[in-house]
Amino acid sequence: MSDIPSSVLVVDDEIQIRRFLRAGFELDGFVVHEAETGAEALRAATLAPSDLVILDLGLPDMDGGDVLERLRAWSSVPLIVLSVRANEAEKSPAALNSAPTIMS
Repeated sequence: MSDIPSSVLVVDDEIQIRRFLRAGFELDGFVVHEAETGAEALRAATLAPSDLVILDLGLPDMDGGDVLERLRAWSSVPLIVLSVRANEAEKSPAALNSAPTIMS
């Protein structure tokens, strides 16, 4: 087993959500990286690839669906879409529909 902790990239423009997720993941031993915008998320994913990405679809600088599609173009990192808006499901990007689904 590796001594290198797993890492997660949390992408959300709301600091309260990032703090909540950071606290939970750090309690489980994850290294947490944060991004507030789509541009920051793509930069972080390129410079320090994570083992998991949690992505909000409503970002201030670009649509989260665009971030998802760009990540999927070169990465197979597991990705969880996090959105609190009811209408976001109606606007789900094509990349989300083709992404693998994990069910327990």
